[in-house]
Amino acid sequence: MPLVAGVALAWLLQQWVAPAIGPFYAKVLLDIGIAIVAASSLNIVNGFGGQFSIGHAGFMMVGGYAAAWLTFYGSIQLWGSPGLHGGFLGGGDLLFLGGCLLAGVIAAVAGLLVGLPSLRLRGDYLAIVTLGFGEIMRVLVQRTGDVMAPAEAQAAGMSGSIGALGGSLGFGGVPTYTRIFYVYVFVAIVVLCAYRLKISSRGRALLAVRENEVAAEAVGINTARVKVQAFVMSAFFAGIGGALFAHELGTTLNPQELGFQKSIDIVIMVVLGGMGSITGVVLAASILTIMPELFREFADYRMPIYALALIIVMIVRPQGLFGIKELWDTQIWRRLVGNKAGKPTTPRAIARAKAGDKPGDKPSDKEPS
Repeated sequence: MPLVAGVALAWLLQQWVAPAIGPFYAKVLLDIGIAIVAASSLNIVNGFGGQFSIGHAGFMMVGGYAAAWLTFYGSIQLWGSPGLHGGFLGGGDLLFLGGCLLAGVIAAVAGLLVGLPSLRLRGDYLAIVTLGFGEIMRVLVQRTGDVMAPAEAQAAGMSGSIGALGGSLGFGGVPTYTRIFYVYVFVAIVVLCAYRLKISSRGRALLAVRENEVAAEAVGINTARVKVQAFVMSAFFAGIGGALFAHELGTTLNPQELGFQKSIDIVIMVVLGGMGSITGVVLAASILTIMPELFREFADYRMPIYALALIIVMIVRPQGLFGIKELWDTQIWRRLVGNKAGKPTTPRAIARAKAGDKPGDKPSDKEPS
């Protein structure tokens, strides 16, 4: 049911909201959705798992280029030329959606290769490894400029000096298949999967690893496996986010656009929203995507104002906007829905509710019957 509601919302945004707000704000709406997908995927590792990945844009780059390669060269093979083919849910759109899934799978494989050696160790090794991975991917893509594109691509208008992935000049001719409907359907899928993971037994094991890895091992949790599985899932959704990003830009996908700065932007969204808070990350991704556009009139002062606003928020709320809580755990939400007690959402709160304790009470000292 939540997924159906998400699809309905995506359709509403595509058919009614986007035409009403105009092309500029429709582009901002696209950017918000892609940012939510990217930040929510990183939240699985950094938030739920308590790890620290700072090369997430590397997995977006893997997914983006994989999907762009499929849609560009697939269009040439199927229709004789790159570009848009068919209307909404037409042949080109289906090729694009297949490219998104392919992007997720390839990024997940990359996540497995990166996560297996690094997540078996404790400490900040993952941050170092993911940082290196992101830079390696950027350099590899930039060094493909000496690989000649196929003759079909050259005949379709591609310059002979552009490589199979475009090199540092960028991958040219990527069709703009990304639509608001597709983006927000994927937003609904990613957010729902993150929520289901958080309340599942596997998610509780991941949260236990975040709180105390030694204690988690002591109760029989295979911490290495749990962390690798979360990392692969995170990379899968990051790859889909990269595919959406690649086909939103249009014409040229440049490796610099998915470099280290992009990774830092995604990390800031997770930290600002609250490490482990799904709704907090969604809100932070939306705010941080909108803010640069709001300050566009003050071009000379836009970035200082943006940075100052972030600093003030982190001083006032160092745990992020929501901390580890969700929107429905806040007093404001309870007042809106008329539920003063609130429904327990965390494993500890659920256990206490089953034991008969009310929210706000101390844990029961009664002996179990």
